Amino acid sequence: MKRRNFLKGSALIAGAAVAGHATANVTPPNSEKEIYEWRVYHFKNGGQKSKVDRFYRDALIPAMNEQGVKVGAFGEYGQTDPPTVYYLLAYKSMAEYHRIKKAIWMDEKFLKQAQGYFDDTAPNAVYTRFETYLLEAFDAIPQLRQPEKSRGLFELRTYESNNEEANQRKIKMFNDEELALFDKVGLHATFFGEILAGPQMPALVYLLWFKDMDERAANWQKFVSSPEWDTMKVKPEYAHTATVVNKMFLVPLDYSQI
Repeated sequence: MKRRNFLKGSALIAGAAVAGHATANVTPPNSEKEIYEWRVYHFKNGGQKSKVDRFYRDALIPAMNEQGVKVGAFGEYGQTDPPTVYYLLAYKSMAEYHRIKKAIWMDEKFLKQAQGYFDDTAPNAVYTRFETYLLEAFDAIPQLRQPEKSRGLFELRTYESNNEEANQRKIKMFNDEELALFDKVGLHATFFGEILAGPQMPALVYLLWFKDMDERAANWQKFVSSPEWDTMKVKPEYAHTATVVNKMFLVPLDYSQI
């Protein structure tokens, strides 16, 4: 799979070329960057969520697993009403993403298992909508890292930039320097992805895991107080790269595979 995917417009070419030259050496040989689909479901009330839970647990996830796709399922940390549910689907490549999108609707076993859900929810909607973000994994972390079983808390962060070139420089910062520091201080990465298509652009998304909120606080403090961060954050090449930082805390649902 080529480093620059076909979805990037011509306005990105100059900035991406510079970033690409600098980050090419950090890509492991013969590795293919994964494609992630991040889905966000919005509900009118909590009672309807259970139907989507059953659909994923009993029908969609088993079908995706047979296609080689791992699925994470997350709820928001704390009580939220109405609830919002998040799913992460990890595809091996863009080609696999396209293939599976078509193959799933020819899977007779999946269709049979899901038919009750389809019949029930077509006339009676169980969610108001769901949003999809399509992401490409970073060069420095081309495949998803499976969290330890002790994971009890996830932190989802979205970094928005003022323009496409600034977004590319922030991605370069992570690839070249920042991700290594994350690993050193215990900010456990699950995935890092550039948003190729979605409601928030230009932006990047990443997901960290921790045992609990105490571990998160301690390890973020190690990061912000490290000499490496003090040096990195003032480099002129990284100025004005991420102007809006959104964070959210999630917990794995009981049927999550991540």
